[in-house]
Amino acid sequence: MGTGARRFTGRLARRPGAVLLSAVLAVTVLDGALAAAPAQAAPTPSAEDAQPYLVGRGIGEVTGEAADAGMLGYADLEQTTAGIHQRLRARTFIVVDRASNKRLLHSTVEAGLMFQSVREEVLRRLGERFPGEFGEDNVLLTVTHTHSAGGGTAGHGLYNVTTLGYRPKTFEAQVAGIVDSAVKAHDDLRPAQLSVSRDQLTGTSANRTKVAFDRNPAEDKAHFPDGIDPTSTTLQVTRDGRVDGAINWFPVHGTSMSTQNRLISPDNKGYAAYQYEHDHAGVDYLGGDDPAFVAAFAQSNSGDMSPNLDLHEAEGEQQFTSSQAVGARQSASAQAQVASSASAAPLSGGLDTRTVYVDLSNVEVRPEFTGDGATHRTCSPILGAAFAAGSTEDGGGGVALFKEGQYGGNPVPAALSTVLYNLDPALGDCQGPKELLLPVGLVDNAVQTVLPVQLVRIGDFYLVAMPTEVTVVAGLRLRQQVAAAVGTSLDNVLVQGYSNAYAHYLTTPEEYDTQNYEGASTMFGRWQLPALEQTVSGLATAMAAGEPVSTGGPKPDLGANQLVSPAGQVLFDTTAVGFGTVLTQPAASYAPGERATTVFSGANPNNNLRRGGTFLTVERQDGDGWTRVADDGDWSTRFGYAHDGLTGSVVTITWDVPAAAAPGTYRITYSGDAKNPWGAITPFTGTSRPFTVTG
Repeated sequence: MGTGARRFTGRLARRPGAVLLSAVLAVTVLDGALAAAPAQAAPTPSAEDAQPYLVGRGIGEVTGEAADAGMLGYADLEQTTAGIHQRLRARTFIVVDRASNKRLLHSTVEAGLMFQSVREEVLRRLGERFPGEFGEDNVLLTVTHTHSAGGGTAGHGLYNVTTLGYRPKTFEAQVAGIVDSAVKAHDDLRPAQLSVSRDQLTGTSANRTKVAFDRNPAEDKAHFPDGIDPTSTTLQVTRDGRVDGAINWFPVHGTSMSTQNRLISPDNKGYAAYQYEHDHAGVDYLGGDDPAFVAAFAQSNSGDMSPNLDLHEAEGEQQFTSSQAVGARQSASAQAQVASSASAAPLSGGLDTRTVYVDLSNVEVRPEFTGDGATHRTCSPILGAAFAAGSTEDGGGGVALFKEGQYGGNPVPAALSTVLYNLDPALGDCQGPKELLLPVGLVDNAVQTVLPVQLVRIGDFYLVAMPTEVTVVAGLRLRQQVAAAVGTSLDNVLVQGYSNAYAHYLTTPEEYDTQNYEGASTMFGRWQLPALEQTVSGLATAMAAGEPVSTGGPKPDLGANQLVSPAGQVLFDTTAVGFGTVLTQPAASYAPGERATTVFSGANPNNNLRRGGTFLTVERQDGDGWTRVADDGDWSTRFGYAHDGLTGSVVTITWDVPAAAAPGTYRITYSGDAKNPWGAITPFTGTSRPFTVTG
């Protein structure tokens, strides 16, 4: 944090007696004036007072390659895409303060992680489309952290290792979808009122690292009696007299779908958005009209919050039922808050943003933030031995040679760490007691070390956007710093992780000492959280004083220099029977609750991602025509892809007949694109025979 922000520390607390005396004198004078003056009618609020913001909403599609793309999250080399359960989307809200014309773009992206490479390209394209409107300070990009989305989008090499390299098509799909949603939101701007509501949501998350949580002081743990953060917070958008948009924050990992899953899925938060928008509000993602409702389900401090309530990885169909159940609870909480929106607290008082880039590998942390009265320093990032163990509670693709917990793993890094700490006491002060494994800071451009930290204010509601996976107690301490600096209630401050870039985990020093997976993944050492507390305190102090900060910027992104993944690159497609030919027809009839299945001779879906479209439709006969009732963005369908030899493909499409499906005649269609040996790509369509759905 630069000195420009630091010098404002404590300004709010200066001369409290003078402020109180002035307030008393003002009230006394005003009371006398009112007594002497004739009664007057209260002024009628202006439209701008009643609706102090402009708000626009937009949805764009960000699904990447559906074949052979490494999924991001579990670091499992065998977890590559093999189809789509549901397409992935970005949901963007633009908020403009009508009084000052300051604006904020907030986008929630159904993806595993947000990288600086994506952010930089989004900012570049927004700058071309809307010159001078959006930049580092007022664009907040965050992800839902699904572990069932294609990766290979990072500009820093470590995160492309398990996806076997950089994937330009998936990168482009993500960037273009975010920008699409932003353009739609900009076109949708209208006068609005914003309000915030809160709910307590239990039975939806579990603390997967309770042994680390329990090391925290009693006063911290008292905020979370069950070891979880149950707060579900909803920002509601009211326009033209009705609520037509909401952003919900609730801390829970996107790991309902396990390492076994190879279908692209937005996981539990994606289902929450789909259930609210599609099932409740009737949104048709392929319809082309402005959506009746946009519901984004974002993360907060979910670093140690698992959706697997029994702390075991889901298997088989349990993955889908778990994802649906956890998502449905989040959706129900948001819907209940909107239904009682009269009790939501309206926001007013403007909009403000601050962003600063911090070199987390070299922060001097002052004694008031370290907690032990001494100055400490962060250092070059190193991942610990327990990082290699993975998050075993969520099936996190660990290496058998390593286990979570200090001294529970491989003796080699333990012995080596002891030697290194004795040789370099400063390293020991920074990284100890971590058992050192991967010194990623020594490899150029392996990870990002200069990282964005952002503070956003809408009225009296504050978002602390962090590029890390923040545990609930680490989130509490960040919130406390902001609340104290700006003089607001702790409830008015929310930490939003997975934002703008990525730097692994953020634990408290006490949690760090246990060296479970999260602590071993806190790369910049034991003092990383105090360093970020110092940073957000400086941002909040500057914001309260109305002073700017020096934003700075990251090191140049090297995404264009990443090695392109050879996996899933299409040579050409062949078929012995014709593209789109039905290999297995559906049964003659199905009852609600049964699964209709059709198998086609297909082509590689990476030829054309059909972004904004679909690979499949389920259609009901309507007179002489057919009406689409489902596609590959729906929960009820699955689009499965498999290789048939070197250049052949088999596509399996299933439809779980909903309980509410109308009796009648149906069919399944498949739309694909085949590449010939000379590189030309030709679209084709296959159609199943009709079948009936009984009542």
